[in-house]
Amino acid sequence: MQHGTEAQFYDGLTAARHRVTVALTPDKHALIITGDSLPEPLHWRLMDIRALSDTADDSRLTVTRHTASDDEAPRDVARLVILDTDLIRWLHGTRPDLFKVETHPGALRKLLIYAAGAIAATALVLLVILPAMADTLARLIPIEREVAFGKAVTRQMERQLRWMGADGDLGCASPKGSAALDKLLTRLTDPQDMAYQIELQVFDHPMVNAFAAPGGQVVILRGLLDKANSPEEVAGVLAHELGHVESRDATRLTLRAAGSAGILTMIIGDFTGGAAIALIGENLLSASYTREAEGAADVFALDMLADAQVDADGFADFFGTLAEMEPINLPEYLSSHPVTANRAAQAEAFAETQSDTTPILTDAEWRALQSICD
Repeated sequence: MQHGTEAQFYDGLTAARHRVTVALTPDKHALIITGDSLPEPLHWRLMDIRALSDTADDSRLTVTRHTASDDEAPRDVARLVILDTDLIRWLHGTRPDLFKVETHPGALRKLLIYAAGAIAATALVLLVILPAMADTLARLIPIEREVAFGKAVTRQMERQLRWMGADGDLGCASPKGSAALDKLLTRLTDPQDMAYQIELQVFDHPMVNAFAAPGGQVVILRGLLDKANSPEEVAGVLAHELGHVESRDATRLTLRAAGSAGILTMIIGDFTGGAAIALIGENLLSASYTREAEGAADVFALDMLADAQVDADGFADFFGTLAEMEPINLPEYLSSHPVTANRAAQAEAFAETQSDTTPILTDAEWRALQSICD
């Protein structure tokens, strides 16, 4: 055995620091650790020792001992602090595995099991728990908090549209156009006992789209007004979006889209967090509700049109207007609100049962609405 040098030894079972002597065996394959407080010399093979990287420098090196096992990757609780700089340099130069992190079969199996468990737990949260929480919270969240949340989402949607190429302030509010828009909304909502105070806006963007944000916020894009052939078509689309508002579909969708971040944002009322709001805004631009939600919104729209004595043929005609557009340039409203022949036929059949309908706007008011962004 080589001449020993002083070192410090911690047995890991007590807080005691033992003064020991450490030396290399003659074949330089192991360290022998001896000391008066040790019951017997310890024999640590060099192939088993690993440095604790956060305690290693030129003047001291703390090592522990790893041993191979089929079931685990155990590390000896004891630690040896080497203070001899010559020995430290020799270990660095001759033991390339000194800082190696061992991967044992047992540890790898455990890691894979933990990873699989984490993936399963994440899937459970995203696919089961969060949707259920979103549905429940959509019913329980106070309307005033939902309204504040919806306004923050609408502002983010405006920023998203601007990022997509729109310039300046997107809000359209020409006096005559705004008056026509108010008249159209009032005609639809006056006969109803609405849960929300509807805030309806027009954004100056060519996208053919309309969407509802949480809390009664509804936006119509100029592209939809450009493509519509009558105010009754716009009224049908608006009534459909109001159906999503009253059912809190937009709130459920936004909570699901943003996951836990959106839920916490809604609960605590902190709407300054950009990540969740940005994700929600982008998601609502291509909102895809369930078939049940779309069907319920259609029924709501037809009933609303009937109560307001607005011809439901306009609702069916709008689908025809969209279908005439180039298929390769599918309108956003058509892609995000799946149109089927049955839905158009449903509106047409409903219109045949109506009587005593009157135009929702005059020709002059319709022209003013279409020019609201001028």
